Amino acid sequence: MSNTYTWNVVQCDRILATGMINTLHYTINASDADNTYIVGAYGSIGLEPADPATMIPYDSVTEAETITWLQAAIGEEKVSKIYQALDNQLVEKKTPTTGTGVPWST
Repeated sequence: MSNTYTWNVVQCDRILATGMINTLHYTINASDADNTYIVGAYGSIGLEPADPATMIPYDSVTEAETITWLQAAIGEEKVSKIYQALDNQLVEKKTPTTGTGVPWST
């Protein structure tokens, strides 16, 4: 089974005069097949200006639309790299290769 990735847009920056969204702040969570391990990432990306003639009014924008815009702005190659980094974090959580602490504390 494969990992599951969940995208969320946690904030939209916009131009107040027009309602045009110009920056998206997002999280991506990845979980393994049985949901035992979960890791995440956070980022922000600027958007190209929308065409005023076809722009969706700010109050009508859905999270699904922003996720589509976000993934398009990031690009397929970078999305794949993000997924690979999250997969690597899940592997490290399942089978740790490093640890922290002090040897005199139990």
